[in-house]
Amino acid sequence: MDISCQHLAALDLAHLKHDTRHVCPECVALGDAWVHLRTCQQCGHVGCCDDSPNKHATKHFRATQHPVITSAQPSERWAWCYPDEAFLEY
Repeated sequence: MDISCQHLAALDLAHLKHDTRHVCPECVALGDAWVHLRTCQQCGHVGCCDDSPNKHATKHFRATQHPVITSAQPSERWAWCYPDEAFLEY
């Protein structure tokens, strides 16, 4: 697997952080809905995707600079690096 992004190359695919509640806590607090969920691989924060009205996953990146998220959708296996705009399917 050729990964040019150092953040994705350092990702330990055997020990990814996973969402167990399947909710965006920030959307729940606002009484809003979300489209898909993303999991921060540095701290485990779960946020809604950029197709959702509140874009909490991207807001989390901007606030923390945690670089990599993965999809929290059960049928999807991919990671995204915000700083490098790099995508990895696994």
